[in-house]
Amino acid sequence: MSSSQADVVVIGAGAAGLFAAIHAARRGRDVLLLDGAKKVGTKILVAGGGRCNVTHHEVTERDYHASSKPVVRNVLRSYTVQDTIDFFKREGVFLKQEATGKLFPTTNRARTVLDALLHAAEQSGVRLEHPRRVLEAIRTEAGFELQTESTSVQAQRIILATGGRALPKSGSDGLGYTIAESFGHTTSDRIFPALVPLVLPGGHAFREVAGVALPASLTVVARSGKRLAYTEGDLLLTHFGISGPAALDVSHAWRDAFEDDHEVRVLANLCPTQSIEETDASIRNAGGRTIQAWLRDFFPDRLAAAILDLSEAPGQTTCAQLTKSQRLAVRTYMHEAPLRFEGDRGWHHAEVTMGGVPLSEIRWQSMESTVTDGLFLCGEILDVDGRIGGFNFQWAWASGYLAGNSV
Repeated sequence: MSSSQADVVVIGAGAAGLFAAIHAARRGRDVLLLDGAKKVGTKILVAGGGRCNVTHHEVTERDYHASSKPVVRNVLRSYTVQDTIDFFKREGVFLKQEATGKLFPTTNRARTVLDALLHAAEQSGVRLEHPRRVLEAIRTEAGFELQTESTSVQAQRIILATGGRALPKSGSDGLGYTIAESFGHTTSDRIFPALVPLVLPGGHAFREVAGVALPASLTVVARSGKRLAYTEGDLLLTHFGISGPAALDVSHAWRDAFEDDHEVRVLANLCPTQSIEETDASIRNAGGRTIQAWLRDFFPDRLAAAILDLSEAPGQTTCAQLTKSQRLAVRTYMHEAPLRFEGDRGWHHAEVTMGGVPLSEIRWQSMESTVTDGLFLCGEILDVDGRIGGFNFQWAWASGYLAGNSV
């Protein structure tokens, strides 16, 4: 068949699209894979700090925000973590598990993962064309007609794997939603960046200690005091606010709550290895040591100074001379530092998209649309986003496998 015709056209050559194309081709379908980007696989290459966190050793529906947890559970059970490990092993990519439970290629290079996927696609007979951006798609008597920037393409079936809107330089700019909506699909009310750094107000003391990283726990708290979300992990203080795994993990819950009430806070525990009572007792027992010297036992100098600034406790005051309110302020900013964010760093810095096409609009067994026969959806375009740690890739592999195996 010519490049203007195919059994199956997959739109989007990211993780889900590549996986769907490979498995569709292995089932004997003639597959044309189209992507608008000059370089495919950008998200794969930048994932995990350039190492590509392929999956996690244990993945369940509880690791995701989604419009239907049962659907996520069923899809994940249809293509497991072990299936992912076995697939890449057959393609010559061996994975190693780290202490966090994350699985990376033993080469520590994301390029290894992308090259294996591209090689598997080529060997399976997938015809990859890029940059060839699909602008729109319509139903025809024979199936579908897709209009690209060059010529039109005829297809019997379409797999929509365009991603959401995160990292638009990769090609995920939201066009997939427009195509899905043209076939009768809806999208969730909220489509926002997820796994994204958060921005503190200008002048906040934590913005002055850029580069400090430490283990922490973060709790999203509503105006009423209700605890909305909790996460723990490494936290990075930056010139704009906070980043690192803990910050990224909590960003979905914070943004969702922020849309309803700008008074939502995140409480940062910068000393999670001991209780607030133990901290209070330690200060009381420090006697003639200055509070500044005492804080340096726990934090780098710059962060100790920032905590003093926020708590308004004079650094040269001895621990014995601290007033009760000063002591309480110090321990609060160590264990429950109240952070109010102005926003997040946006689509260019987000790893995934919050929201998308509701899972109620696909048949999970095949990922086929319930509103348009012959249209399949997989990956990030759907209303599913996982926490940091390889979970979003596992969703891409599992949903891409089902779509590709079902066309």
